[in-house]
Amino acid sequence: MKGDQELQVIVQQGKEPNPTVQDGRNSVGSNHTNIYKRWLRVIIYTFFVISGQSVATILGRLYYDNGGNSKWLATVVQLVGFPVLLPYYLFSIKTHTTTHRDDDKAASHRNRVLVYLALGVLVGGDCYLYSIGLLYLPVSTFSLICASQLAFNAFFSYFLNSQKLTPIILNSLLLLTISSTLLAFNNEESNFKKVTRVQYVTSFICTIGASAGFGLVLSLQQVAFRKVLKRQTFSEVMDMIIYVSLVASCVSLVGLFSSGEWKNLSSEMDRYKLGKVSYVMNLVWTAVIWQVFNIGGTGLIFELSSLFSNAISALGLPVVPVLAVIIFHDKMNGLKVISMILAIWGFMSYVYQHYLDDKNLKKSIGIPTTGSSDSPEAKGSGGQKIQTSA
Repeated sequence: MKGDQELQVIVQQGKEPNPTVQDGRNSVGSNHTNIYKRWLRVIIYTFFVISGQSVATILGRLYYDNGGNSKWLATVVQLVGFPVLLPYYLFSIKTHTTTHRDDDKAASHRNRVLVYLALGVLVGGDCYLYSIGLLYLPVSTFSLICASQLAFNAFFSYFLNSQKLTPIILNSLLLLTISSTLLAFNNEESNFKKVTRVQYVTSFICTIGASAGFGLVLSLQQVAFRKVLKRQTFSEVMDMIIYVSLVASCVSLVGLFSSGEWKNLSSEMDRYKLGKVSYVMNLVWTAVIWQVFNIGGTGLIFELSSLFSNAISALGLPVVPVLAVIIFHDKMNGLKVISMILAIWGFMSYVYQHYLDDKNLKKSIGIPTTGSSDSPEAKGSGGQKIQTSA
């Protein structure tokens, strides 16, 4: 960063004339502004993830509760909404500039196509597993099991992205794993239809598999940004969302037609309990809201890391089960309450680790943190004191 280079020059040359010191002050002020803008974007992306995930999951359950039964159609609507992003993409591309590194050599078209194809196929299969999981599991149970995606993401990030597994993060992952495992022993029945033990176990395994796949996709996206695409700009983030969604949509459409489920869609719409208009509106808004979630999730990878993006998804855990109890009258038994408490505890542990990392980063670049002294001296990245006044 420009500010870091100027601070290092001051360390090497000792006391400098006032104009140079003033430049250093301006650089520190610029760093403050950039950090505030960055965390504002993080807050916006976080809202997109939590609200998008919660509302889309509720709409998916409404589809199944009122007569919908096509797993492939439920998969398609998770993916085909990406065209709604195109106007925003075209309008915003002129106002966004590179905020991360931009290597001299950009990725070749061949490498880009391979990245989008590989991630698109994985996302398509992953969404199908989620659709099976939501079909037979109560939505509160489904959302709590999805917390395991954070543990899977940490596992893959450790090998693919050199993610450090500190004791606090390990504690977080252990709690989230136990939280999901407890639900395997839950003997509840769904309120809207009878579910056999085989169906329950099948949905449980598919949801675990989908969580593992989602964790892998997030880690691979981070690898793609860093090693293949070699640029992390607004256009790269949007390209990732749009082209991966395009490939995944094609995969899901092939599944819909090859499975023969498309033949029953007309009669399914006629039998839908809330009417044909509600049937169409449910599918349309589910498609749109999943794209809001995608913007938030990919944006958090762009700003921070795939593990943080997954942790924010876990933050929405208390929202969906509460809404499920109110809307669908799901039973919130003792096992679910314990599972939710462990999931929230695990998430807060992970957030605390990120707080510590951010605090150490600020200290390393000489930015005062809360509780630090207001003396005219600040420490540089090498631990040396930097004179900030004449």
